[in-house]
Amino acid sequence: MHDSDGEEIDLRCPQAVADNAAKGLRLRAEFGRGGTEIGVARATELKNREKLAPSTIRRMVSYFARHEVDKRGRTYGNEQNPSAGYIAWLLWGGDEGRAWALDLKRKIGNAPDI
Repeated sequence: MHDSDGEEIDLRCPQAVADNAAKGLRLRAEFGRGGTEIGVARATELKNREKLAPSTIRRMVSYFARHEVDKRGRTYGNEQNPSAGYIAWLLWGGDEGRAWALDLKRKIGNAPDI
């Protein structure tokens, strides 16, 4: 996929996003909470740095918009007793995933999946 200037757009997440997803998977396994099967699937794609479809990037942006409220949870970010919302947020790539998806969505717009 290319942007309007003809530059190649990399649809694979940065390593920091992959690391957050891996951390989310680890915390979910350890604490038995956080995220859905879709979140686990997304985390697996991100952890493996798979090339994502444009529609997946748009779904990530939507997820982060809906779940920003989870950051208000009492144990959000607590590594010893993480909230389900914190774990789910990490499954989708964490703050770095949100920033990456927002930036990528600006570049791809409504591009169709290939």
